[in-house]
Amino acid sequence: MTNTLDRTAPTDAPILDVLSARWSTRAYDSTTPIDESALASALEAARWSPSAYNNQPWRFIVARRGTEAHDAIVASMVEFNQAWAAPAAALIVFVAETSRDGRQFPTAFYDLGQAAAHFTVQAHSDGLFTHQLTGFDPEAVRASFDLPAELTPFTVMAVGAPGTIEDAPEASRDGEKAPRLRRPAAESVLVNA
Repeated sequence: MTNTLDRTAPTDAPILDVLSARWSTRAYDSTTPIDESALASALEAARWSPSAYNNQPWRFIVARRGTEAHDAIVASMVEFNQAWAAPAAALIVFVAETSRDGRQFPTAFYDLGQAAAHFTVQAHSDGLFTHQLTGFDPEAVRASFDLPAELTPFTVMAVGAPGTIEDAPEASRDGEKAPRLRRPAAESVLVNA
């Protein structure tokens, strides 16, 4: 069996170890339950992320493997994502609250992204692996959880103990071993005056 844990990124400048070591696996251990303490800390980190006007427009649907909620989220996914995400110990739907009391939140999705990033970094720091996906049907999730119009399911995050390459679906195994690549930081900076 091949371990997939050490995939530290080559960086152009020094960054925190938790950031260079974080990566999105598609190989989850299908038997290890979610570490409840680590999950609580990840949700707490998300709670303390910044938001415009302190609106905190993030909501989370937390579904543990073996529950009807987990099954409903898996059913909403495209087939490729079902193959690798279903074994994860938990699935978290990140939901944006786009309005409240008639007031629109134009930064809701940006703020939700910050909450997801804080969740991801804390989870990784505590030994959980995460992978976000957008290949799911938000309206199916809305119906399954009876969400009102102002709550928009935006992304799903698989969370759990990492598996081995052999735990990943065969179509994903090459990606689990491939070098981690990003364009150079200088190519992302439009102006550096």
